[in-house]
Amino acid sequence: MLTFGMFAQMAQAILVNGVAFLIPTLQDDHGLSLARTGIVVAAPTIGVMTTLVLWGGLADRFGERRVLATGLALAAASAAGAALSPSLPWMTVLLVLGGMAAASANAASGRVVVGWFPPQRRGLAMGIRQMSLPLGIACAAMVIPPVAETYGIGWALAFPTLVCAIAAATSAFGIVDPPRPERSEAANMGLLDNPYRTSSTLWRIHASSVLLVVPQYTVWTYALVWLISERGWDATAAGILITVSQLLGAAGRISVGYWSDRVGSRLRPMRWVAATGAALMLTLAVTDGLELSVAVVVMVAASIATVAPNGLAFTAVAEIAGPFWGGRALGIQNTGQFVAASIVPPVFGAIIGAVSFPLAFGIAAAFPAAAIPVVPAEPKRESS
Repeated sequence: MLTFGMFAQMAQAILVNGVAFLIPTLQDDHGLSLARTGIVVAAPTIGVMTTLVLWGGLADRFGERRVLATGLALAAASAAGAALSPSLPWMTVLLVLGGMAAASANAASGRVVVGWFPPQRRGLAMGIRQMSLPLGIACAAMVIPPVAETYGIGWALAFPTLVCAIAAATSAFGIVDPPRPERSEAANMGLLDNPYRTSSTLWRIHASSVLLVVPQYTVWTYALVWLISERGWDATAAGILITVSQLLGAAGRISVGYWSDRVGSRLRPMRWVAATGAALMLTLAVTDGLELSVAVVVMVAASIATVAPNGLAFTAVAEIAGPFWGGRALGIQNTGQFVAASIVPPVFGAIIGAVSFPLAFGIAAAFPAAAIPVVPAEPKRESS
């Protein structure tokens, strides 16, 4: 189940986040400014955030397998349409539709992992599942830039089309929905009660996660452009470094997941990792401003630290919300994150274009710093 859930989320990441690797081709072949390319990059993210709660509700009601298979099949069809589209506006619209369909993976694939693993192993399992995001971006970084540069945007988008189609098939035939009580029994146990009405814990996790998205997407979106335009790297070498960074980020997610199992807390490590991300983003701003070569190393470290908290928050939300609210809660969690993620590319692209990369990195550092006091205290966890 873990493998199938990972692959579904990986396919979503390749489609939604891989568009960022089209930026050099959009600039060279279509003459778009960095701010305007940011709009194209944000298109699938905008689509994702509009349907996350809907897909979560469908997963709560009908189960994970049907949601994943249907959503990823629709995502593959939309990506194929974008690849074949005759103009950038049509491509952008179809990327929005692709994001709307791919959102199914965010809500449902996490529920599969939480449902099949006990609490004392859940942090590690979710950390492994969360590897799918940096692994998907790593694959996109390796494939999309050289294909786009050599063959054009249409052929580059054939890659997420193929991966989403395969993920739809593996979800349909491989996923088994995790066990949960009948609704009548769940009602007697209080599992159907709205968890947002009794505590602010979920809202605070959502809010802190939104703040933590800003440095993550700043680095993800503009690291490739920064390496090429500011550091003089060619597209292939820059793509390889981004791939290595994402692989290290994947290992970081596993490590913090395992750590959370050992300390018996998801939220305490989340607070510590937020502080680390803030420090590294500020260091990146300073070293880049001073034009020090070590800035590239700091960028890699920042890309690792800024992705690390996601699995912790995701696991905490699913555990607190329970099996009958988990899909919707994860949908709300991801909606807030994707709202922020859709804003980051055009806003920070404008900041970079108008001022500089160091200032943009410095501004991004303020967001994880602000998240530290917002992360709530750990609620009582189930023991089995």
